Amino acid sequence: MLTVPFDVNDAKLRHSFLTEILPDCINDLEENAQPLWGKMSAQHMVEHLIWTFELSTGKYYVPYDTPENYIARVKDFLYNNRATPHDFKNPLLGEEPPSLLYADLVEAKTGFLEELTRYINHFRTQPEAIHTHPLFGPVGAEEWQRINFKHCYHHLLQFGLINESEKE
Repeated sequence: MLTVPFDVNDAKLRHSFLTEILPDCINDLEENAQPLWGKMSAQHMVEHLIWTFELSTGKYYVPYDTPENYIARVKDFLYNNRATPHDFKNPLLGEEPPSLLYADLVEAKTGFLEELTRYINHFRTQPEAIHTHPLFGPVGAEEWQRINFKHCYHHLLQFGLINESEKE
């Protein structure tokens, strides 16, 4: 299993994580993989990540209701170098995983790789684009990269696809 340092403030690490490590790990994910915490199946997790990348590019929109005077405070999470707690529950998602959208994990992985590629190309060609996050409000390319690094790192740990290490 690959050991990956956690450092949300390292732009090079975030980039290599999202463009190299993440797709390789999702490719290695097996149908019968069990989470170390939480209720998601392997396919639920992949579809959940697809949804997040769709939010990142504005393909899918969810309004935010964080009061404007709290946005800076909640965005501090994107800059602190702490991983997402294992049993963090997003209040927008409910207690149970949603119905699956893809026929199987193979199709979900294909959809994931397409959406990840679309995300990478989107901000490469539109670096000034702003899209809404349901908690953080309007977010640009760097903050989306921070969100996606923390979020995907969390889920790769959840399924035992990576080990965490301190940054050297």
